[in-house]
Amino acid sequence: MKRTLIKHVLVSDRIGEEVKIAGWVRTRRDSKGGFSFLEINDGSSFSGLQVVVPGELDNYQSDVLRVTIGSAVAVVGELVESPGAGQAVEVHATSVFVYGYADPDEYPLQKKRIGFEKLREIAHLRPRTNTFGAVARVRNALAYATHKFYQERDFLYLHTPMITASDAEGAGEMFQVTTLDMGALPRADGEIDYTQDFFGKPTFLTVSGQLEAETYALALDRVYTFGPTFRAENSNTRRHLAEFWMIEPEMAFADLDDNSDLAEAYIRFLFQYILDNCVEDLAFFNKWVDEGLLERLESIAGSDFERISYTEAVQALQKADVGFEYPVDWGTDLQSEHERYLTEVAYGKPLIVTDYPADIKAFYMRHNDDGKTVAAMDVLVPGVGEIVGGSQREERHDVLLESIRAKGLPEEHYWWYLDLRRFGTAPHAGFGLGFGRVVQFATGMHNIRDAIPFPRTPNSAEF
Repeated sequence: MKRTLIKHVLVSDRIGEEVKIAGWVRTRRDSKGGFSFLEINDGSSFSGLQVVVPGELDNYQSDVLRVTIGSAVAVVGELVESPGAGQAVEVHATSVFVYGYADPDEYPLQKKRIGFEKLREIAHLRPRTNTFGAVARVRNALAYATHKFYQERDFLYLHTPMITASDAEGAGEMFQVTTLDMGALPRADGEIDYTQDFFGKPTFLTVSGQLEAETYALALDRVYTFGPTFRAENSNTRRHLAEFWMIEPEMAFADLDDNSDLAEAYIRFLFQYILDNCVEDLAFFNKWVDEGLLERLESIAGSDFERISYTEAVQALQKADVGFEYPVDWGTDLQSEHERYLTEVAYGKPLIVTDYPADIKAFYMRHNDDGKTVAAMDVLVPGVGEIVGGSQREERHDVLLESIRAKGLPEEHYWWYLDLRRFGTAPHAGFGLGFGRVVQFATGMHNIRDAIPFPRTPNSAEF
């Protein structure tokens, strides 16, 4: 017979019918009466399913009594109402098949509580824990909600390249891609001869798909990317990864206000979606990982975001009776401590901060008429700080060219980007959202390394 996922069995009305399930054993208890209780989880839901195995089964002595935590089994049996508290149904087994045993002396998940840092060393097994199974389900729900949100608003899903010759951020913190022999690099005039490399020029793993997305937005009106990006920043903070996923929408005929409206609607949609569809998982996080998580998610999902300028933000910070680690002056970038103070204390709600100094923002952001600021926006939420960064893009060819030169970037790398301003230019805007930080916020996980299946960080790329 066909197997049924446990999440469907748990809400089934098939009482008295035969069902087949399969999964991994979470607990086993043996009764003096000659039968066993197995809790089996297949990852489809937070809750597992209790299976009662009678001692009369042919393979009870040979197989069932050898089953330990981590063993993979299939069970066929009758679905019955459970007399136990906290569970509506259970299965009375008529057969148990063991696919694979887990040696209790070697299986590392025998202990009930294992630290997250230790679990990162066994990233191939940590999905079997309650915490990381729940993280995976919430991450999946957020990804689905992302596509649902943009598809329902007529955005086209765009795949942008992971290999690029352009630095979208202008920061230079990029992983280089090459097929050259590191032990015998070809040289010409004392420099590495990249004409002999695979692409004939230096290429890198992308830090953003934004620039390429603009090319399609300026032809198809509105697009979004959702893919991996890379940053060769030697950072070991709880907020940084070397490989992470980004969502980047781009809209033609849109300004900074349109951009802010979209970002606010998107974030509120994401959190409302998981509140509606990840009830068990979020309840677990709220109880065991981050008390107050549900309240924060509900608050953001139901809030109108406050909008202030960078100048107003600096003024609020300078008035604060707080000993910030980093001083606050107009013209300096806001640090995480500043962002959190603004959203958690000064305003007590999500914020959209706009119009940052041009000197601290990327070359592609539209210059405002004051000659000092650009049409940039950051969305700040309690507990994290910045969760979205975006801008109206500079659509004027001469202004963009001057900005590229002022930032010391090689013009020849951006010839195609400048062409977009020569042929049918139009106002347009977009933003980027780090998916890992959203998952981190939505689950209450302290470290972003625990919000992605296989974290890539300095000196860590084992799995």
